[in-house]
Amino acid sequence: MPVEPLSRQEIEDRLAELPGWSLDGDRLTRSYRLGSHFAATAMVVHIAQVQEELDHHSDLTLGYHTVALSVHTHSAGGAVTEKDFELARKVEDLAPGHGAH
Repeated sequence: MPVEPLSRQEIEDRLAELPGWSLDGDRLTRSYRLGSHFAATAMVVHIAQVQEELDHHSDLTLGYHTVALSVHTHSAGGAVTEKDFELARKVEDLAPGHGAH
């Protein structure tokens, strides 16, 4: 079943529920600052596991104490879809200090 691109208004409405996430061009983006490089590395591993479970993958960047994500849906022509927001919500849930632990 094809995934439909979201309208600009739908994207803005969903972003209101995800503080820290934003639209950068045609991608959802978010950066996290963690307490150590080890914590950032561990978060990357957790995000990778979530992405495998969803079969939906972001561009994921590991920095010194940071993790950055950038995601859109290739199968929808590079547009933002509900799949991107599902991934964003799951990442928020596992982020230190952001979700349930």
